[in-house]
Amino acid sequence: MIDYATLLKNRRSIRNFTDKEVSVDLIREILDDTILAPSASNGQPWKFIIVNDKATLKRLSDEGKRNLLADIEANPNHPAKLYADQLKIEEYNIFYNAPCLVIIAGRKGAGTLAVDCGLAACYFMFAAAARGLGTCWIGLGTQLRDPETMALLKLPEDHVIVAPIILGYPAEIPEAWGRKDPEILAVVEG
Repeated sequence: MIDYATLLKNRRSIRNFTDKEVSVDLIREILDDTILAPSASNGQPWKFIIVNDKATLKRLSDEGKRNLLADIEANPNHPAKLYADQLKIEEYNIFYNAPCLVIIAGRKGAGTLAVDCGLAACYFMFAAAARGLGTCWIGLGTQLRDPETMALLKLPEDHVIVAPIILGYPAEIPEAWGRKDPEILAVVEG
């Protein structure tokens, strides 16, 4: 594995993958690292769904696109409206044709669910990168809601998708984007 400083500097959002499948054993190894993430009161509210089938990923993408376009039609100011033209393209896959999707989900209404699952997502992405895999958090992937889809994913009715993360072997690793300097609002010293 690579050292931590290198990992921080080299992790990228990957949207172009090889066709090589990611083994469930390797995903489980990554999840073993993921669950080391901190959580409020050590509640560990996260649950995981592994989708390791391209046909199913295409089906999920198509549903997500339909749902987002319906949401945009119902609310012209919907935040996803900037994706509207892209979502109408039949070939466009919101999961970028990745070989695998790992969904981090949890029980609705849990007070710190978004933060706890967000921390788990970070651990997941770093654990994957340390093993030579690429990831990308796909916010558009939270728009799955068809009861048949939820049954297929075995997502309980009282749970919500927090972090859909695509996973695979990178076909290419993009250059790093520049980062702004930290914006420190105050330094309070005694």
